[in-house]
Amino acid sequence: PRTRTPAPEAQRLVCARTRAGCRGRGAVRVFEAMSHGGDRIAEVLQRQGVKSLFTLCGGHISPILVGAKALGIRVIDTRHEVNAVFAADAMARLTGIPGVAAVTAGPGLTNTITAVKNAQMAQSPVVLLGGATATVLKGRGSLQDIDQQALMAPHVKWQGSARRVRELAPLLETAFAMAREGVPGPVFLECPVDLLYPETTAREWYGVAARTPKP
Repeated sequence: PRTRTPAPEAQRLVCARTRAGCRGRGAVRVFEAMSHGGDRIAEVLQRQGVKSLFTLCGGHISPILVGAKALGIRVIDTRHEVNAVFAADAMARLTGIPGVAAVTAGPGLTNTITAVKNAQMAQSPVVLLGGATATVLKGRGSLQDIDQQALMAPHVKWQGSARRVRELAPLLETAFAMAREGVPGPVFLECPVDLLYPETTAREWYGVAARTPKP
């Protein structure tokens, strides 16, 4: 089964923003203390002209959905991950702007393969954001941790995986550029869960002590 453990934290972020009336441009800057990697991804989506984000909601990717909604991007929750990618593909063909889908790690990603392959064969620019286990647990048997890069390699024209929060936005910008460049096609960016949530939350969940400033 897909894990939804981090969802309550994402819900608290939504509620806090709603109470403060944070909507539209610049919303993420109002709650700077709660800023997270999902906000950085959402800002790139906005700059790229993305109007709709297709998904099947899950804990791995909740901050992306929260950030997108705060910036006025329509978040459309589907019944199956494959349909999220099919919808992103259709959006790309209709608008000329790469369609975007976000899915959870492991089985959430494996469920997209048919639609990703379809986008590849149709030369359709689709950006697929995939959740992933925390960087500190990678390759250690964590829930839903599989080799997602090897899984996606035959079906996309570019793939990347963030290792630090600061890499999320540049990698996503590259993903959009690659989706459009030359013969269009699908691309994949892996977004580990601990990079998407606020740092204090991630450290609490995974038992990682905060960095102590050097004297």
